[in-house]
This record gives sequence, C-alpha cells and structure tokens, in this order.
Amino acid sequence: MIKKAFVKSLPVMAAYVILGMGFGILMDDRGYGPVWSIACSVLIFAGSMQYVTADLLAAAASPLYAAVMTVMVNARHLFYGISMLGKYKNMGKFKPYLIFGLTDETYSLLCDDRDYPAEGKQAELYCFLVTLFDHAYWVIGTALGAVLGTLLQFNSQGIDFSMTALFVTVFIEQWMTAKERRPALTGIGAAAVCLLVFGESRFLIPAMLLITLLLSVSYRKGENSHCKGRNDDRKGGDGHE
Repeated sequence: MIKKAFVKSLPVMAAYVILGMGFGILMDDRGYGPVWSIACSVLIFAGSMQYVTADLLAAAASPLYAAVMTVMVNARHLFYGISMLGKYKNMGKFKPYLIFGLTDETYSLLCDDRDYPAEGKQAELYCFLVTLFDHAYWVIGTALGAVLGTLLQFNSQGIDFSMTALFVTVFIEQWMTAKERRPALTGIGAAAVCLLVFGESRFLIPAMLLITLLLSVSYRKGENSHCKGRNDDRKGGDGHE
C-alpha cells in the first residue's frame, strides 16, 4: 500500500517540491528564516494561502484581516470538500488529518477511482498515505527553498503567480478526466454571475457562498435519490419474498 500511494503521489511531488521551494524563498525574502517557513508548511499547509501568509506576516496584519483573507482564499475547499463527505465518512482515526491535509492536488488524486482500493482499512490507509506524502513533499520543498534563500540571492517577483498557474493546470486535468462535470460548471457559472453583479474586488466571497449552496443542494438531492432507490429495492425484495 505504501508503494501504491507513493507512485500515485509522484506527480504532486514534482509540483509541491518546486512550489514549496518558492514559498520558502518568499518567506526568506520577507525576513523569516527556515524555522518559520517549515512551521507554516507543517501547521498551515494551505498552498496559496501560505503565499499570502508571507505578506500578512511582513505587513503585521491584524488577526481579523488575516481570518477574512483566509476565508476568501481558501473558500474553494468548502465546495470540493462537500464531495468528499461520503468518501471520508468512515475513515476512523485518520479522518481529522485527512480533513486537514485535503488540498486541491490531493483531492484530485483521491477522486481518481481507478487506483482506489476497496472500502475498509485499505481505503483508510491509502487515503492517509497519499495525503501524508503530499504534505511531506510540500514541507521538504519549503525547507529546501528556505535554506537556498539564506544562501543565495533571489528576485522573488512573480513567484506568487506559480499557485495560480497550478490551479489552472489542476482544473484542466480534472475537467479532462472527470465523468461528472456539473460541479466545475457550477463553479464557473456562479463565479461569472457574481463577477458581473459584485465586481472584480468583491465577487469572491459571494461566489464561494453561492457555489457552496448550489453544491450542497445538489449533494442532498443525490443522497435523497440514492436513499429512495435503496428503499424501493428493499420494497421490491420484500414483495418477492
């Protein structure tokens, strides 16, 4: 299982080590050494939000402002996390860490049912290991970047755009491989509507709230339909008996 999870996570390693290095370099450029950088990657592990964190720390932003900014940047976790409710429902002791470690790329890997093991202990271990490997890649990359930042001089301009480029790549990959594209279309449509209504500087939070609402309603309808189908099957079985 360790080998299977490691092989599955290799594409993420290629991205996370580089992006983690970018974060480490950016933190050093803002005046924070390797200990701070590594601590952020171990305890926060939020990808793009960590890039924003570097600027928040440098600007000595208030906790309230930091909290609002975190919601704005990471609100996307709300709507794709909804789709993991069923898969994470019976994860036992691994569940808290799986929730903490669910990133865009880990989500993409765990949504791929081709390599997903049968339900039970094997599924729990597989999800845990994939998440742990991805987390480790990010921390290792951060450590490398932080050390390099102290030894070499870097121009950090443009480093923060690397996360945007990664998100576009992840979206395209999921679009090409996913059987169900309604969540993606819901996100695009809701974001476009809110952009037109609220404007460029204010659309993000309304868009995320609308996406969460629409996906929650869709999820509940799917669950109700599934339950109804099972109840109909039971009734049919009882009739034959």
